[in-house]
Amino acid sequence: MLTDPIADYLTRLRNASLARHRMVEIPSSKMKKEITKILFDKGYILNYKFEDETFPKTIKIALKYHPQTKESAISTLTRVSTPGLRQYAGVKDLPRVLNGLGIAIISTSRGLMTDKEARALNIGGEVICYIS
Repeated sequence: MLTDPIADYLTRLRNASLARHRMVEIPSSKMKKEITKILFDKGYILNYKFEDETFPKTIKIALKYHPQTKESAISTLTRVSTPGLRQYAGVKDLPRVLNGLGIAIISTSRGLMTDKEARALNIGGEVICYIS
């Protein structure tokens, strides 16, 4: 039994990128789907596919690498808010990852979004993770 499925999701992505895998398959949930969509929109992953017909439901993610150097687009994945210690931030205290080069994923009352989008909408929330 997993106590922190989001940490498991991030760990699977981290391990697959360090091992230079092309694809990674992860058990699905609504929050994981939203995080995957954000990663795709911001250019950290190449593509994704939601397998809803199979049991258990899964997410297949194609990882993105630099063509010449073979470096992963994702350099760090850090879980911030855990089930044992939730981390919340108001709009004035939203974190900036690598001075704006990375993203922080924030769970707000309007759904999951990046720190930049939350600042633009002037809302705070729970800081889920940092990605750079």
